[in-house]
Amino acid sequence: MLSVLNQSLQPYEIIVIDDGSTDNTSLMLHEEFPDIKTLHQSNQGVSSARNAGIQVATGDWIALLDSDDEWLPSKLERQVNALTQQPEYKICHTEEIWIRNGVRVNVSKQYQKKGGWIFNDCLPLCAISPSTVLIHRSLFAELGLFDTDLPVCEDYDVWLRITAKYPVLLITDAQIKKYGGHTDQLSQQLWGMDRFRIKALEKLIKTAELSPEHKLAATEMLIKKAQIYLIGVNKRGKLEEVHQYQQLIAHYQSIL
Repeated sequence: MLSVLNQSLQPYEIIVIDDGSTDNTSLMLHEEFPDIKTLHQSNQGVSSARNAGIQVATGDWIALLDSDDEWLPSKLERQVNALTQQPEYKICHTEEIWIRNGVRVNVSKQYQKKGGWIFNDCLPLCAISPSTVLIHRSLFAELGLFDTDLPVCEDYDVWLRITAKYPVLLITDAQIKKYGGHTDQLSQQLWGMDRFRIKALEKLIKTAELSPEHKLAATEMLIKKAQIYLIGVNKRGKLEEVHQYQQLIAHYQSIL
């Protein structure tokens, strides 16, 4: 919260979604920050929380901030200036600083951010961090909100939909601190994260208006991820899933 209030360019409005907290967060925010819009919902998950904030926002541009991340003071100003100079872009993200268990760590090369037409770069993993984005609300209106059926990888899903149709502007300087390593993160609690990316890819292939090149790349990535996941469920003796993923792989191989 303080990293939003400390921005060199103040946001038009601040909306906090309290997703089922039990520590009187909503009451505290109302008393200490009366100008902030606070909405409470009962443990509906990150996608539902983000969607609720997007739907009540009144501005044209949406910035997201997860509870375990922090904006650096110039974040919004840098993005607004860049988008003003390059108005053809409708989404902008930034580099980030990673903090793991309280210690700054180097970002692996595979997670280094890219700009431009980055659909193919988004296929292996989530190439955009939600807390880094500034995005025009028209993209959500056109391409849909976060998928509430995905407990994780919901950001992977929405960035694929967007980058299939739009280029992404990149601020190459880090403008957020991204904290991780704590046990309550969903990514720490769920085994086999790729199964949710596979679901997102299958939905994308079936429902999105993809170019032939993008459809081929998405199909090849789905098969690759499904083959890797199949090895895991085989080792764990999950016979029902083994059969399911064997059929899935065979189906998509047949249409290449």
